Amino acid sequence: MNLIFKNATIIDKNSKFNNQAVDIKVENGVITKIGKDIAEEANFDIIQLDNLHISRGWFDSSVSFGEPGYEDRETIKNGLNVAARSGFTDVALQPNANPVIDNQADVSFVLSKARNAATSIHPIGALTKGSEGLDIAELYDMQNAGAVAFGDYNKDLADANLLKIALQYVQDFDGLVIAYAHDSKIKGKGVVHEGIVSTRLGLKGIPALAEELQIARNLFLLEYTGGKMHIPTVSTEKSVQLIREAKAKGLNVTCSVSVHHLVLTDEVLKDFDTRYKVTPPLRPDAIRKALIEGVLDGTIDIITSDHNPLDIEQKKMEFDMAKNGTVGLETAFGALMNVLPTDVIVEKLTAGKKIFKVEDHAIEENAKASFTLFTTKGNHTFTKADILSKSKNSAFLGQELKGKAYGIYNNGKLIINE
Repeated sequence: MNLIFKNATIIDKNSKFNNQAVDIKVENGVITKIGKDIAEEANFDIIQLDNLHISRGWFDSSVSFGEPGYEDRETIKNGLNVAARSGFTDVALQPNANPVIDNQADVSFVLSKARNAATSIHPIGALTKGSEGLDIAELYDMQNAGAVAFGDYNKDLADANLLKIALQYVQDFDGLVIAYAHDSKIKGKGVVHEGIVSTRLGLKGIPALAEELQIARNLFLLEYTGGKMHIPTVSTEKSVQLIREAKAKGLNVTCSVSVHHLVLTDEVLKDFDTRYKVTPPLRPDAIRKALIEGVLDGTIDIITSDHNPLDIEQKKMEFDMAKNGTVGLETAFGALMNVLPTDVIVEKLTAGKKIFKVEDHAIEENAKASFTLFTTKGNHTFTKADILSKSKNSAFLGQELKGKAYGIYNNGKLIINE
C-alpha cells in the first residue's frame, strides 16, 4: 500500500517537523519522504482529512478484552479493531481471561489470535498462577513467548515476600513487575471513594489510605530489591507524592493514571449509575486536579484508558453487586482533550512504549510508518451508537468530547473511521 498523507500537522516533540503541516509519503510501510506539497503519483492513494494531525502511534498500557473465555464481553479481533479506530497502534493486554494468561502457551495463543491485525498486541502475563496471589507464575517462559510485563489485574498482592521474590527474580531477564495497589483489608466492602458523596448516598466508602499504604509498602520493597516496578492507575494525591519522592531517590518506578480519573469525579454517582463503578473508585475534584498536576509535572508517566468491557448482566444490578470497569478506548482522546493540552496527551499516550519495551518509530524519512491520525477540532456528545466495543459499559455516555481519532497506519495497514 503506497500512500501520501496531505497537509498533516506533526505532533512529535522529537521530530524536526514538530507542529509543522507537511505531506508524508509512505511506500511499502516505510516513510520515504516528508515535505511540503509532495506531488501526486500513480499507484499512490491520497489521504486528505480535515485538520489532520499525525503523531507516533499511541500505546495503551492496560486493556482487557475477554478472549479466551469471555468472548461475550469482547474478542481479540474486535478489540483490536476498536483500538485501531480509537487511534492506538499498540495495546498491552491484561491477563484477566479465562483461563488467566499465566503461562507460555496462553501468551502464544493471544499473539496468534492477533496476527495480521493493524494494532499490535502485547500480552501482560499474570504475576502469580491464576492471579490468585499464592505462587509465582512462569515469568521467564512468558517473557520468552512475548509477554511485556507481569501483573495480576486489579488485584493486590497481600504477600509482601512474594512481591519481593518476584522483583528479585525478574532482574535476571530485565522483566517489569506491575504492582496494583490497594489493601483489601482496608478496602473491606467499600464500593466508592470514602467522602462526602459516599456519605450522602449511603454507600460504603473506600479510604484513599487503602491505595496509599500499599504503594508505600511496594516502594519500600522496590528500594530493598532493586528492579523495575510499574504502578497502574494511581488515583490519589498522596499516591502521586509517594511516587514523586521515590523517583527523586532514584528508584526505577513508573506509574499510570486512567482517563476517567482525570476527567470524572465521584459527583457522577448521584444516580447510582453502575457505569461509573470502577476500580480504583472515582475521587473528588480536588484529587482529580492533583492527578492532572502529576501528569503535567511528569510524575505520572502514562495515561491509560483501562479499557474493561463487561456484559450487561454484570452492570445492570444493584450498585454494591455490580462489577467494576468501563470501556474506554473509544473515548480516551476526546475526553482528554477537555482537560489537557494536545502535546501532553500525545506524550502520555506514547511514553509507555519505552517502559514496556514496545517498538517505537519516529516520524522521519526511512523510518517504519507507524502513526496515529487524529483531529483536534469539533465537539460531539458521546452516545451508545459511538461505542465500537461489544460491551456497552461506557462511563462517558452523554459526555461532551473534543476532537477525535481518525485511525492509524501500522503494520502496513490503514484503518480510518468512516
